[in-house]
Amino acid sequence: MTTILRLPKDASELTVPDLLLRNAQDHGDRPALSWYAGTSTSTSTGTGRTTLTWSQARHRIAELAAGLAALGVARGEHVLLMMDNRPEHWLTDLALVHLGAVPVSVYGTAAPEQIAHVVRHSRARLAVVGGADERARWEPLLAPAGEAPGRIRRLVVADDDAVGPHTGWRSLPRPYTPADFEGTWRRSRAEDPVTVVYTSGTTGDPKGVVISHRNVVLNGIALDGIAELPDHADHICYLPLAHIAERMLGIYLPVLRASHVHLCPDPAEVAALVRELRPAEFFGVPRVWEKLAAAVRTMLESLPAPRRAAVAEASKAARALVRCRERGTEPDPRLAAAYEKAHSEVLRPLLAPVGFDRLVWTASASAPMPPDVLDFWAGLGIVIMDAWGLTETTGALTLNGPAAFRLGSVGRPLEGTEIRTAEDGEILVRGTTLFAGYLRPDGSVEPGTDADGWFATGDIGRIDEDGFLWLTDRKKEMIVTSTGKNVSPALVENVLKEHPLVGQALVHGDGRSYLVALLVLDGETAQAWAARNGIDLPPGSPGGLAAHPAVRAEVDRAVAAANARLNRTEQVKRYRLLEDEWTPLTGELTPSLKLRRRVVRSRYRQIIDGLYEDHV
Repeated sequence: MTTILRLPKDASELTVPDLLLRNAQDHGDRPALSWYAGTSTSTSTGTGRTTLTWSQARHRIAELAAGLAALGVARGEHVLLMMDNRPEHWLTDLALVHLGAVPVSVYGTAAPEQIAHVVRHSRARLAVVGGADERARWEPLLAPAGEAPGRIRRLVVADDDAVGPHTGWRSLPRPYTPADFEGTWRRSRAEDPVTVVYTSGTTGDPKGVVISHRNVVLNGIALDGIAELPDHADHICYLPLAHIAERMLGIYLPVLRASHVHLCPDPAEVAALVRELRPAEFFGVPRVWEKLAAAVRTMLESLPAPRRAAVAEASKAARALVRCRERGTEPDPRLAAAYEKAHSEVLRPLLAPVGFDRLVWTASASAPMPPDVLDFWAGLGIVIMDAWGLTETTGALTLNGPAAFRLGSVGRPLEGTEIRTAEDGEILVRGTTLFAGYLRPDGSVEPGTDADGWFATGDIGRIDEDGFLWLTDRKKEMIVTSTGKNVSPALVENVLKEHPLVGQALVHGDGRSYLVALLVLDGETAQAWAARNGIDLPPGSPGGLAAHPAVRAEVDRAVAAANARLNRTEQVKRYRLLEDEWTPLTGELTPSLKLRRRVVRSRYRQIIDGLYEDHV
């Protein structure tokens, strides 16, 4: 547990407002929330960074709570939020919590039918949105007049120039009565909902997962007991707040730790913010770590030969030290000395330009991390602590930590939780951070566990003799070939992506006699590779490289090398190299950068079918 924090009462009875009051009293002058000119027009003056202390943040939250109450927001009411990672989002979320209302963040990339589903399902009457783009998407859902089932009655718009006939965020009444504010939030109980998180919908309609104050507080305390972070550490909040990972990392954990949140509304800008802040901790889903690794590899390849050789030698020492830590053994003094020299003279100077030279905690979750990516970062002295969990488990439920980790696993269960596997390998979980249940359209909550409190996660895995969990794949995504063999697509895809040119992959073969794959070039790596090999770059994106004979030959070799490491059933017989990268905006990835397999298969059905035609 972070050393500077006191808990005002028994942890299992705490609410988020309890902790915010503690922060204002004990750490009122410490920075709580920062953002930059251009990311919001709410209070930023001039250029540069605007910061609220914990005392100022709580005062602003109290004012907002009064303004929202004046609009008729009541205890237990669901209020929808669609904004990027900006102060209006963060502050409004916590203001609603202090009213006893339930904030529900909606992905900014959600399709109109998904937004309409959330509106109907949550029975929300009010939505707080960012600007003109969000306003245009939500206006068709407004009720013409009076009550209308499944329709929004009012929009609050954050941007001044996009308010139109709606309520402006800055025009909400600000004066508040402290007695009313303090009395209102003290009615909340630990078992009350702190949010509803709608799953990103890789298949089917999103489900509303009801998360309580107790869930997030106990999950945060358990995580804090494993992560070794300095007091009041900086956190860069760049993943969608509609995802449970960023809600924990960007809202609830900072409130627990009294740490400093830096809002980054555009994920494309996170690298620049990392360079500026040089944070002690950084979380990224596997796709983020893959992209960062590709960028660093490109940088390494541009170094002079002697410097590259020095990095390679330093990486050997770093990996050897990581293997000792993984086994729980003390490194040989010569190895320890070699690593310290390598770290101070080679690795730290290498990482400084990207802002990673002061990292003490790095983590990943959401999908299996490719082993080569873990190994790459370990060679730079950065051990990515892989975690596993679901929205239903309030985020991470198992976690590797400095005191005990296994690279490739997703760690051991957090305190207060337990795991086991069913006969078919499905992972079952129970414990204090397990969700209250699924929201029903009538507002009631449907339990998600069996009579003994176990929740079937839909993930397949195994637990080793030391208690570490190793994931195989999602149960519903396992491929069953026409010969009855089970194949984990994620395992095959990660092996294919070990070649730097292959940025994304989808393996298909359910009900077929062999596997095929769709591969996508990694944009940055492909351009650097082409330049080194004397290939003229096509204008625009690197997609045109997919048809170049030299690129095709190299990818052929990559697929052959992957097949050599796979068993016969897992081997890819044919593939197609695609031109355009998959993104949340184009629909192939969820907002948390997980692959939407059903979307990809549907979109590329003709190509996939073609890979099975006229092939013996």
